[in-house]
Amino acid sequence: MGHASIIDDLKKKSILELLEQGKRIDGRSLDEVRPLDIEIGAIPKANGSARVRLGDTEVISGVKIQPDRPFPDMGDKGIFICTAEVLPVAHPSVETGPPNEDVIELARVVDRGIRESHMIDLSQLVIEKDKSVVGVFADNSVIDYAGNLFDACSYATTAALLSSKTPKWEMQNDSPKLVEGAESDVPITTIPVSVTMAKIGDYIVVDPNADEWDCMDARITITTDSDGNICALQKGGHDGFRHEELIKCGELSVSIGKKIRETLKQAKQGRQ
Repeated sequence: MGHASIIDDLKKKSILELLEQGKRIDGRSLDEVRPLDIEIGAIPKANGSARVRLGDTEVISGVKIQPDRPFPDMGDKGIFICTAEVLPVAHPSVETGPPNEDVIELARVVDRGIRESHMIDLSQLVIEKDKSVVGVFADNSVIDYAGNLFDACSYATTAALLSSKTPKWEMQNDSPKLVEGAESDVPITTIPVSVTMAKIGDYIVVDPNADEWDCMDARITITTDSDGNICALQKGGHDGFRHEELIKCGELSVSIGKKIRETLKQAKQGRQ
C-alpha cells in the first residue's frame, strides 16, 4: 500500500466518522451547497461570459456566437456546443496536453444538461434554412479546482448564456452578412440547474469538495429545468445507488436547484 493510499484511507475514515455525526469536513450540513458567487461579464470581448466561484472551485465561461453550417438533417436549428478545459494552474495534478477522460466527461455533462433542457430555442437561430445558422459556443476554463467541476462549469455556462447577446446576420450573395447594431438576447426558454451529489458509505452529500470527491463511492449529477422537471442525469464512480437513494437525490436536485436558479436570475438582473 503506497503512501498516498494510506492518506486517502485515513481521510475517508475521518470523513465517514464525521458523517455519522451528521457533519462534513468543512462544517457544512449534508445537503448544503458551498457559497456560490456569480460575476457576469468577466470577458469583455465575448458575446456573454461569467465567472463562478463555488466554494474554492473557480471557473470562467465565455460564449462566442458566429454563423456556421447547420448539422446534417438539422437545417432548421442553430448549433450549441460546450467545451471545458482544466488549466494547469488549477491543481498540481493537472498536466498539459490533450484533455483526459474526466475533462471530456465534464464537457459532455455540462453540454447535455443545457441541451436536454432545451435552454436555448435553437429554432430561432437560423439565418437561412439548410444553409446557414447561428452557432453558440460556450468554453469553460477551470482556474481553481476544489471539487465538483460539473456544477461549477454548468452554472458558469448557464450564467454566460443568460447574459449573452447574439448579433444578427442576413444572407447576401449566398453568405451571411452582419447587420450592424441589431443585437438581441439569446432566445432562452428555461434555466437548467445541475446538482451533483456524492455517495460516501451510506451517506449522500451535496456539492462534494475535493476531499469528498477523492473518496466517494459513487456520484450522480441531476439537472432540472425551471419547472422542476428532471431533464438530464449522469452517474459515475464504482458503486451504485439504491432505489430510495435515487429518489432522495432527485428530490434534493429539485429543491436545491430552485435556490440556485434564483441566484442565477439575480446575477443576470444585476447586470441589466
